[in-house]
Order: sequence, then C-alpha cells, then structure tokens
Amino acid sequence: MDDVQHLLNEGGDNRLDDHDVESAAELPGTDQTQSSDGIPITDQSSLQQERKAFLNVLQLGLVFMLLFTAFNTNGIITQVVIKSIHAENPTFTGSGYISLAIIYSVFATFNWLAPSCLSLLGPKLTMIVGGITYVLFIVGFIWPNTIVLYLTSVLVGAGAALIWTGQGNYLTLMSTQETISRNSGVFWAMLQSSMLFGNLFVYYQFKGKDIIDHHTRTVVFAVLTVVGVLGLGVLCLLPRPGTDGSGRTDDLGSPFTALKKSLALFKTKDMILLSATFFYTGIELSFFSGVYSACLSFTQRFPDPKKLVGLSGMFIGLGEISGGGIFGLFGSKTVKFGRDPIVILGYLVHMVCFFLIFLNLPTMSPLDSTSSPSYLPNGQPSEVVAMLCSFLLGFGDACYNTQIYSILGGVYQDNSGPAFALFKFTQSVAAAICFYYSSKFHLYWHLGIMVVFATIGTLTFCTVEWKAHRRQNRAKPDTTAFD
Repeated sequence: MDDVQHLLNEGGDNRLDDHDVESAAELPGTDQTQSSDGIPITDQSSLQQERKAFLNVLQLGLVFMLLFTAFNTNGIITQVVIKSIHAENPTFTGSGYISLAIIYSVFATFNWLAPSCLSLLGPKLTMIVGGITYVLFIVGFIWPNTIVLYLTSVLVGAGAALIWTGQGNYLTLMSTQETISRNSGVFWAMLQSSMLFGNLFVYYQFKGKDIIDHHTRTVVFAVLTVVGVLGLGVLCLLPRPGTDGSGRTDDLGSPFTALKKSLALFKTKDMILLSATFFYTGIELSFFSGVYSACLSFTQRFPDPKKLVGLSGMFIGLGEISGGGIFGLFGSKTVKFGRDPIVILGYLVHMVCFFLIFLNLPTMSPLDSTSSPSYLPNGQPSEVVAMLCSFLLGFGDACYNTQIYSILGGVYQDNSGPAFALFKFTQSVAAAICFYYSSKFHLYWHLGIMVVFATIGTLTFCTVEWKAHRRQNRAKPDTTAFD
C-alpha cells in the first residue's frame, strides 16, 4: 500500500500533505512589502493571478460552449435524423443508438491512454486534438454513409477521452481549494448553455416536419460544423497553464508513469466508491442525451412531437445552466456545508422526474412511433410535464456533475489527469451499456435501472464526503488501495 501511495504522489512540484488538503495553499509570510493602498504586494500578486486564472476558466467555458453547441445538439437529434435518412434512403443502415454506443465504448477504452497523452502534449494540445475529432464527426452527417458514421464514431470516442481529460486537468490547474467549486459551477453553466442555443436552432428548423428532409439536415449540420470550428479557434487561443502567472503547472511524469498512476488510483477505496456515482451519471447522461428525445419524438399523441426534440433540449440546457449557475455563484457558501446536500438534492429531483416521465410517456416510446395512452387523465401526455421533466433532468445532472468536478479537483488536485480520466472512463462505460440496451429496452426498464443506480451512487458519494469531513482539518479522502 505504501508503494501505491508513493506512486500517486510522485511527479509534481506542488504536493499536498496526505492528510491536509488545505495545506496546498501556503499562507504568505509576515514580512511583506505593502503597496500604496495598504495591500501587501504578495496579496496583490495572488489576486492578479486568480483573476487571470478565472478569465482562463471563462475562455475554457466558451470553448466548450461552442464545441458542444455543435456536438450535443447533434447527439440529441441523431436518432430522429437517422430515422428520416432511412425513410429517404433504405440502403443506409446506420443506427443512432449503435453510433452512440460505439462512441462511449471507445471513449471508455481510450480513457486509460488519455493521461499518457496528456503527459506528452499538455492539456491545451490534448484538447485541440480531441476537438478536431468532434468536428469531423459532425461533418459526416452532411453526406450520410453507414461506414463513415461508424468510423467517425470511433474517432470521436478517442477524441472525447482526450478533450475531457485535458479539460479536467486544465480546470484543476486554474483553481485552488477556495475557487474549485466556483470554477466548476461557472464552467458547467457555460458548457450546458450549448444545449440552449443549439436546440433553439433545431426547434425552428424541425418545427412542423414529420420527416427531416435532406435540405434541412444539410443546413443544420453545416451550421453546427461552423460553430464547432469556431470553438476550435478559441481553443487555440487558450493560454497554457502557468503562463503569465496564471494557474499552476503540472507534471505527470512519463506516459508510462501516468498510466501507472491511473491504475493505482483506480484501486483506491474512495475511487471505487465514487465509481458508482460516476456510473449513474453515465446512465442518466445517455438517457437525456439520446433516449428521452426519441421518446418525445415517437409519442404520436403529442400534437407536434418533432418540435419537442429541440424544445426538450432547451429545457434540459436551462436546468443545467440553473444548477451550474447557482452552485457556481454560491460555491464559496455551499462548500461550507459539504457537497453531499447538493448531490442529495439532485437525487430527489431525479426521483420526482422519473415518476413524472413514468406517468407521461408510453413504455414503447424509445423504440418506435406509438399512440399508446399515458397514465395522465384521458391517456393524453402533457407537453408541459414533458418540458418540466427535461428541466429536472438537466438540473439534477448539474447537481451531480458540479460536485463530482469539485471533489475530484479538490481532493485529487495533484493527480487530476488520472482522476478525471477514471471519472470519464466509468461514466462512458455506463453510457455505452445504456446505448446498447436502448435499442431493446422499453422506457419503464430505463427508469427502473436509473432509480437503482441513482440510489447506490448517491449513497457512495455521501460516504466518501462524510469520511472527508470526519478527518481533521477537512483532509482529503483516504487513497489507500486495497491489497
């Protein structure tokens, strides 16, 4: 066990004590020169560095807002668009669910190599390489081809591992113990605003159409491609960590050392417990990003089901933005009460949401068009309830993800690359599994599975958080691996 702990702590210049997270930020000495306004020069320098770091977090959020305006919108409409392509071209045999399953399967596998790539390229270049694959995937929909669809799915799966590992590392290097909750919330709100803008565009493009024709598809995917390229451009302008006094630098060691760190960290008790939470976020991610929009689109008792696809995406985005914004603006206050109340709030929100979806939508809706009645009066599903559920899905997801970012960026700040890679590995395994069974399972099976894993994931997260609070001086959770 000592060998594992040594491995986790090697390779960096700024290391936390194993039992005191707050010791990472050393207090300035008492002998300080003061400026004309009475503020010590060392404090002024720290404030300037923090401002620069926060501006870099905002720029990072803008990058992901643009890239994922393109990609998340693409993901939500994939199954609906592919059904329309099938209607026009029977030789096209691609499946949106299979494409997403491939993406998350490769994503999961490549996450083990992502820290090694990070150690070679650094967070900025790692994100750039990953971002290019996202744009290539979207371009493939302009000229739909089954082979191209699945090949670009493999590419974007590998790229996703790179961009998210780089993002987690970059965000951590731009944060301190005091700012990680705020920065996580602000980044999450900016990222999820992508769902608002992209789906607003799709809402107007798809409105009143039963079949999404070739011209509409071309316009939508051409615009999404341009937005993705703009995101890459802003990413190229992102400062490297440590430049101009902003943020910290990180040293993962050699690629092989980075891989060993990931393996060692994965065996720790608290990471195993947190993996249950990661797994749930993957299941509910796949549900709201692909399954739920298909359910709305295939429920024929709605007056105009196709328009609900874009509208649902907007309300999911509003929920995500609300959660991220609240926990970002009040991060310094919520962190005093721990992360567990916010995760428990997310759990309760999702339980209410799943019950309302159960009442509102027929169980066959994920698979094909259906006119089956709901459990609401007269068997008529409610558009208001459907959009409320979209908002609740987004808000609950923000509760979980902002606190996961906070606990990983705070507790594992000197192993942030491997920690975020393991988070995305577990999350993407769950998402891939969900997309594989999505082509077979009815809606009620989806809801039952999510209730079970939400309960387990919330309990394990709270266990890790409570252990942290029990340690003196709010020390980070135990990272002693099982023998």
